[in-house]
Amino acid sequence: MKEIISLAPGRTCLFGDHQDYLGLPVIACAISRSIKLTAVQNNSGVFKLNMVDIDQLRIIDINQTFSQLEPRDYFASSLRVLRRHGCIPNVGYDITITGNIPINSGTSSSSALLLAWINFLVTAYGVNEEITPEFISRMGYLSEVVEHGEPGGMMDHYSIGVGNIVHIDTRDPFSFTVIGNELGGLITGVSGVPKETIGLIGDLKGNALLAIGTIKQSFPDFDLHQTEIEDLDKYRNYLPDRLIPFFEAAIKNHHYTKMALIEFQKPVLDLKKIGALMNKHHAVLRDLLKITVPRIDAMINAALKAGAYGAKIVGSGGGGSIVVMAEPGNEAPVVEALLAAGAVEAYAVTVDPGSRIE
Repeated sequence: MKEIISLAPGRTCLFGDHQDYLGLPVIACAISRSIKLTAVQNNSGVFKLNMVDIDQLRIIDINQTFSQLEPRDYFASSLRVLRRHGCIPNVGYDITITGNIPINSGTSSSSALLLAWINFLVTAYGVNEEITPEFISRMGYLSEVVEHGEPGGMMDHYSIGVGNIVHIDTRDPFSFTVIGNELGGLITGVSGVPKETIGLIGDLKGNALLAIGTIKQSFPDFDLHQTEIEDLDKYRNYLPDRLIPFFEAAIKNHHYTKMALIEFQKPVLDLKKIGALMNKHHAVLRDLLKITVPRIDAMINAALKAGAYGAKIVGSGGGGSIVVMAEPGNEAPVVEALLAAGAVEAYAVTVDPGSRIE
């Protein structure tokens, strides 16, 4: 029987959290933790999905078209999206899904599963377009965000689908550039506090867009992409106090992401500078957007005291994980410090080449 093995890594956001839904750039990378989907062709006309790690079994008729979607049912939404692109299932598969990406931790286990599933589907049944990492990424974004009307952005799908270290320009027309494939000294720390996603992103996005819309009422030519930190004082007086932090966060995070891109484009990376920018980015996420929790704060403080160059919360916030920039070869004491500070998991990671068929 035909067998297909589809692998998709997790990702970490290095710079640009809560920026992609504003059309601002992001720097992210795929990391060496992954979801593995092993599919063996059967004669039953169904997908039999055995999700080993969460002890769930799901059976989907290969002819089901899903006129109605259940919330966050990405198996269904991707089947619906891919049918529009000529991917028509005509035979069933027994599918085993395993992985070592912590669930609900901010390292995109759900998007990794989605992209592994999409890559399997287009490999098994074909599609009307060339199958490229960009195509897989775009199908993931359409299936997760657009099809379900969710408030997230494109970062997860493109960093996982394209792999490596990627700079993503989330404006329309969308573009991305691979800016590296190695980054030594990278560590993930998992807090064990379940992160918030849909509600928190929706609130932060809504307030940021409201602030920008308010500014545009007085400055019709206002361009978020052209605004610098020095311009903040010019605009603050035109905003109600409650919206100022969201506007300030957007401007500052954009600035730090631009500064980080300059560093990543240099032939030799200065990890101390990248770490320092990471710390500034985290301060905005902590103090202005207020998306950290006590355990995350304790973990970051512990990492820095153990000699790390920089650390920040990853993803939507309210829990989840952190990314740490340490001196290559000095990861072990930082990992120990994270565990002592309450992390349920902490480990060094390397940059992954992205979603692929093995």
